[in-house]
Amino acid sequence: MVIHGHRRAFVRTGSGPAVLLLHGLGCDHTTWRPVIDSLARTHTVIAPDLLGHGESDKPRADYSIGGYANGMRDLLTLLGIDRVTVVGHSLGGGVAMQFAYQFPERAERLVLVAPGGFGPEVTPAIRVITTPGFQQVMGVLALPGLLRATAGSLRLLAATRVPQLRDLAEVADIYESFADPRARAAIRHVVRAVVDWKGQVITMADRAYLTEEMPMCVVWGAQDQVIPVQHAHHAGVLAPKARVEVIPNAGHFPHKDHPERFVRIVRDFVRSTEPASYDRDRWRRLLAAGPAVPPDEAEAGDPPVDPVAATG
Repeated sequence: MVIHGHRRAFVRTGSGPAVLLLHGLGCDHTTWRPVIDSLARTHTVIAPDLLGHGESDKPRADYSIGGYANGMRDLLTLLGIDRVTVVGHSLGGGVAMQFAYQFPERAERLVLVAPGGFGPEVTPAIRVITTPGFQQVMGVLALPGLLRATAGSLRLLAATRVPQLRDLAEVADIYESFADPRARAAIRHVVRAVVDWKGQVITMADRAYLTEEMPMCVVWGAQDQVIPVQHAHHAGVLAPKARVEVIPNAGHFPHKDHPERFVRIVRDFVRSTEPASYDRDRWRRLLAAGPAVPPDEAEAGDPPVDPVAATG
């Protein structure tokens, strides 16, 4: 589908209430492959490739979180879908929160999977993308022979099943996408919009209180090496009504590490909650009252998150 002159790739399958699956940085809709078919038995599943990723176009364009949220609104409008439960992983979690903030009348629920936006900490590997010379260095690292050797090594390390290395197979997929210089440029624009040398710049912490009337579920892998699982605590403090699920023996991609469990969590969450109903007066009152917990307090003195508390 072409939107604003740019091709947007997506998968649509299944029937029932709509679920929008938003992937993370450098990934595409295939990150959801382990869960799409199962979710499609009970839901209409829309899984796009965000602009600059996968089979979607990679133009010189707006790669901000707000820009992505706008693009999802336009895609859903063209598909004739008015309201969705938004499921966002990592970068996609930030887009999901922004979508719900910008278009509360279109969002029924939020499922945030190891999302960006709940604290500054992030793996140094992502910060490196913002540094001068990244494009040139990656041009060398993406030479075919070196690319194959490095990606193969990453997958071998992931196959050792060492918990700290479990996500390297996905890292290898992202690395291989950098063979396309347009993809490298797009990813750099995305990262520069959300991260600087200190860490994450964009935060929804100051606006999380607006989700008070919107069901929210936060899912994290207990061994996430990309965005610390302690951010799940931030989410629980900033949005006290949120359901927080920490999955043991899972990394930054819990939907791939434990797809059946992930689908159970999503299905149970949708089944047990009523979709949000946008009310302008209620929204005005929430804005006037502001957050009950200041964002900086929510991020201070994080207690460790106990994976044993995760649901079975």
